Amino acid sequence: MPTVYVPSPFPAREVERLRTAGHDVRERRDGTPPRNADAWICLLSDRVDASIMDGIPGLRILANVAVGYENIDVDAAMQRDVIVTNTPDVLTESTADLTFGLILGVLRHVVEADRAVRSGIFPVWGLDQPLIGADAYGRTLGIFGLGRIGTAVARRGHLGFRMPVIYVNQGRNVAAEEQLGAEHVSFEELLVCSDVLCIHAPLTDETRHRFGRDAFARMKPSAVLINVARGPLVDEAALVDALRNGEIAGAGLDVFEDEPVVHPGLLEMTDRVVLTPHIGSATRETRDAMAALAVDNVLAVLGGQPPLTLVRRS
Repeated sequence: MPTVYVPSPFPAREVERLRTAGHDVRERRDGTPPRNADAWICLLSDRVDASIMDGIPGLRILANVAVGYENIDVDAAMQRDVIVTNTPDVLTESTADLTFGLILGVLRHVVEADRAVRSGIFPVWGLDQPLIGADAYGRTLGIFGLGRIGTAVARRGHLGFRMPVIYVNQGRNVAAEEQLGAEHVSFEELLVCSDVLCIHAPLTDETRHRFGRDAFARMKPSAVLINVARGPLVDEAALVDALRNGEIAGAGLDVFEDEPVVHPGLLEMTDRVVLTPHIGSATRETRDAMAALAVDNVLAVLGGQPPLTLVRRS
């Protein structure tokens, strides 16, 4: 009977699907790697390197419950004939929703306004009252990484807020250009022209710290930066300096360079920065769909079929 390790807690419906298929399901209740597993449904917080895989000699599949897979040494997995899968598509819309929540939160001072009301401060209405923000409507939306999530954000911005869309991507997104009027630009143009700049690219050696001191120096002083991709794409120390020096106006971050640690300079900024704890996909519907897709991949591989969402090294 194949053994499948799942995170704890894990949806009961998915556990039952695995058991109905004849698998021994075991929940991991601590942070130690499994020692006897045919399949391991793992999370971004599980760091799976070559030494850990060597300790699980019968492992056939690592089903990562995330789109990204930087927590797994994919090359080492391939060398050991371990299949790696992820969960794309199912979290696209919820992550795009949160992206716009951060955009509006920063531009319209939503968090600061809530804090003011709760502390008994209710400014008298006036043409220049406190908490005056900026419109999202009609602003230029810049997107670094126009894949599934980036395109969903572009759709919301263009169709809902009439935002012109410019983007940088590894290749052209012709569909977005035709349907949303998205314009493919250079990285320099993205920095210089964006009013709202959203990061939706994967973490690679090339994208790590892509947004650092030089990048912030080229952005508009009125621009805001939004990151719901991976924390290390942004040099947090440089971002803090850019915010303090007025090089950019604000930031909304759902991911951080050294999670769960957040740069103390960001924590000190309560009026121009909105911080959320990596909750881009954190809706009940989406998390259930992610778990279901991970189980689909496990059932396929243990059943002798190809996985649905195989991670491939380019």
